[in-house]
Amino acid sequence: MDKFMETLEHAHKDEVQAIRELILSASPSVAEGIKWNAPSFRTTEYFATTNLREKNGIGIILHLGAKVREVAPGGMPIGDAKGLLRWLAKDRATIVFKDMHDLDAKKLAFVDVVRSWIAYV
Repeated sequence: MDKFMETLEHAHKDEVQAIRELILSASPSVAEGIKWNAPSFRTTEYFATTNLREKNGIGIILHLGAKVREVAPGGMPIGDAKGLLRWLAKDRATIVFKDMHDLDAKKLAFVDVVRSWIAYV
């Protein structure tokens, strides 16, 4: 991952690095790798992928891995006190940070969401 980050040319590279550090800090069980040509994070399965193509800043897509999994009809009960999640499906959501200021303001809530999410992976 360090090599990928060294060569990454992106307008939000600093934000990508900060997000990386926050996700890794959420749990000692989190590991990182490159999946779908982007920084991605896993426990037993990949659960988060950086959306480097996000037009409004930098995005993180939270999911349950490549395979479809059963999810309760109402979706996953993820704590999201700050309303960071935009649900794409019952088992997939995205979070977008406009810039470093936005990320700094929401980082504690973001780590809480990540901790809640990995309980389902």
